[in-house]
Amino acid sequence: MAASRPDPAGVAVGTVVGLAGLLFLADPYVGAVRVGGVTVRPFVLSAGVLGVGFALGAALFGRQGRRTAARIHAVGAVAWLALFAGASVGSPTLVVAGVVLVAAGALTLGAEAARRGS
Repeated sequence: MAASRPDPAGVAVGTVVGLAGLLFLADPYVGAVRVGGVTVRPFVLSAGVLGVGFALGAALFGRQGRRTAARIHAVGAVAWLALFAGASVGSPTLVVAGVVLVAAGALTLGAEAARRGS
């Protein structure tokens, strides 16, 4: 079996999402960090990086014509960026909106997978 070339969009998104995971895991060991003059915990920052990764996925998959993947990533981007913004500024409304969007996105993804028989 010949080795296939990795999808550059998937590699880019996976790298950013991996960075978000590392930030989340580093939180207990690193403590708060200063970003742009604001002190932020790494687990909060990880939500923002994850949101950026999903936004990157939406753009890259959209350019490839993969509309379903692009839409799912766009919903994820809005959801995780809402969680990041809500946690950063102390807005329970944004945090709840982000959680609702994450749940809605996960349910949509599950329904899409079931529809395709995956």
